[in-house]
Amino acid sequence: MTNATRSMRPETAAQLADLFRWATSEHSPLEIRGGGTKAEIGQPGRQGAVVDMRAFADVIDYDPGELVMTIGAGARLADVEKLLRDNGQMLAFDPIDHGPLFGKPAGEATIGGVIAANIAGSRRLSAGCARDHMLGFEGVSGRGELFKAGGRVVKNVTGYDLARLMVGSWGRLVALTTVSLKVLPRPETEASVLIEGLSDADAVSLMNRAMGWPLEVAAAAHLPAGLAASATGTILRIEGFGPSVATRAAEVAGRCGGKTQMIEAGQSAALWQAIRDVAPLPQGDTLWRVTLPGVSGSAIGAALEGSDARHYYDWAGGLVWVSAPGGVDVRSVAEQAGGQAVLVRATETVRASISSFHPERLGVAALRNRVKAGFDPAGILDPYRFGPAGGGNAH
Repeated sequence: MTNATRSMRPETAAQLADLFRWATSEHSPLEIRGGGTKAEIGQPGRQGAVVDMRAFADVIDYDPGELVMTIGAGARLADVEKLLRDNGQMLAFDPIDHGPLFGKPAGEATIGGVIAANIAGSRRLSAGCARDHMLGFEGVSGRGELFKAGGRVVKNVTGYDLARLMVGSWGRLVALTTVSLKVLPRPETEASVLIEGLSDADAVSLMNRAMGWPLEVAAAAHLPAGLAASATGTILRIEGFGPSVATRAAEVAGRCGGKTQMIEAGQSAALWQAIRDVAPLPQGDTLWRVTLPGVSGSAIGAALEGSDARHYYDWAGGLVWVSAPGGVDVRSVAEQAGGQAVLVRATETVRASISSFHPERLGVAALRNRVKAGFDPAGILDPYRFGPAGGGNAH
């Protein structure tokens, strides 16, 4: 094996460990990759050889009655979701498929990549993120050591909760080979209430109130007029059994006042998939993911007013997707609103000039570096992806 080898596909954890030990001895960087749907996030022109993890795709253990799944980290997200759907279940969190964001086919993301990125969709406020539902894992550290943490039951954590530490680590601590996750029964149906005509500030205020109502609102988003969406306005999602959904949706509409309309199950599901996968914003523009306290969300829209940037709100205003041409300093706008901005998509020139992750405070960066050194002391796992100040997790 030489440094000219650009892509390797280990078939077993033992082969993966041997590869890591070789890379350590040769000081050869490696990039852990599943479906490659997020490969364009981070610095361009990275030098590390790619380690293709898609051979680790077996279903290890899945008993629908236990609401727990153990599966190879290289399994395609689409296959995992189909298996669960066939059994009336779903992942407990709401993963995003990044493929279409970069002009790639949908369905190629792997469950390990989803876990490694910890990026949740529209149901984040009601269902949590991948970190909240990760029970355990098996993997190989940058030291070339095979180990596991956590387990296949909910209450199985003693000592350090390494399973949750892996979520959001972007494959820079450990290459996951197997993950154990909580799953949930799939709601029988859903509906959405669309409220028309609200300003960004009024929409954010309403969404935050709605998430506190005893009506189990599953998600809340606001799409300003002018976006490429089947509906624009403030949208509240209701899930569950048919009669319950109808009753709660009617009460939500009554509490909202103003001009409302009901979006039925099929159209509602399609709309929320579009919102989750950032379909309302133009393809090809520089794309930012801004997270901040929900009540501050409308400050982003106010600061961008008059520019060519387009935006919409998810997570009741706590997540703002921004599509911006060059010259719009979205990161400074996010900082002024008390939030953080992650650069998701941009030209190679832009990616080379700025870190994808928001700059960390010195104490946080020092802690992250210590953790990195503990799992990968030789620094072989993706050392160049996020640059010298290459930040931590994208929540």
